[in-house]
Amino acid sequence: MPRKIGDGEILSRKLGTMGIALDSWNWLKGLPAKLKASLAGGSQHEAATGQTLPKPPAQRIAYTATRVMPVDIAALTYNRVLTGEVTPAIAENYKLLRTQILQKTRAAKRNVLMFVSPLPGDGKTLTAINLAISLSQDVAPTVLLVDLDLRAPSVHRYFGLPGDRGLVDYLENGVDLAELLIHPQGFDKLVILPAGRPTPWAAEFIRSPRMQALVQELKERYPDRYVLFDLPPLLSYADALAFAPLSDGIIMVVKARQTSREDLMRCQEMLRDFPILGYVLNEVDFVKEDRYYRRNGRPGQKQGFY
Repeated sequence: MPRKIGDGEILSRKLGTMGIALDSWNWLKGLPAKLKASLAGGSQHEAATGQTLPKPPAQRIAYTATRVMPVDIAALTYNRVLTGEVTPAIAENYKLLRTQILQKTRAAKRNVLMFVSPLPGDGKTLTAINLAISLSQDVAPTVLLVDLDLRAPSVHRYFGLPGDRGLVDYLENGVDLAELLIHPQGFDKLVILPAGRPTPWAAEFIRSPRMQALVQELKERYPDRYVLFDLPPLLSYADALAFAPLSDGIIMVVKARQTSREDLMRCQEMLRDFPILGYVLNEVDFVKEDRYYRRNGRPGQKQGFY
């Protein structure tokens, strides 16, 4: 039976190879130079009712050309999107992830990032969405989130937005990109490019000269903007591997007690020629971390690491 990655395992890269080792639960201390985050999942962190949308500290941006569309609060809550009323620990986890990404990418102007996972169900799309929101709440950058899962688009559903038109229309029919971009109301400095209708020709579109030109344009037009791409699972389709040469950095999302060692090593081998920034370990066991919150007078909070 394939070996599953547990809560206490280290994901590390040395000299271009991948190693997994056992350690104590505070395994994060052993990876000062690696990107890592633990994100709550399932019923452990259902958002409270009556949520409010996030209010970033930076000045609001007035969107004139981009469509401004209202979001569905019920969809945000159901899909566990990062909004103003999530537990402090979950928000802090994303801030930690955001800080490490900014430190690794900002100075080198590496602003085109892609999110992949070995297989479906690892939490890749939610991680990309919530990191995009967290990045948009930072003082400097704006964020464009692109749904590049052209076979099974889903980013728009997390916000309750329409997804009938999107990137596929740009790539196939030459529709003006400005007609396809959406600013979700209440999320300052965040713009979404939906995938549009599903297509079986995803890998071909991704390898097309038009796609290559688009990525270059998105990278250079706004130097302070981060462009995040949500790709299909790496071991399921060729799409992510086809896009890897266009990316400045890859974030691999894996799931505790589900992702196997063998699958992760296969992904590492497939991406050996491309820049992996690091790994996000999803749905770890937060029981031990609850001690921190109980000591600080916040019982019942079981998310987060420090």
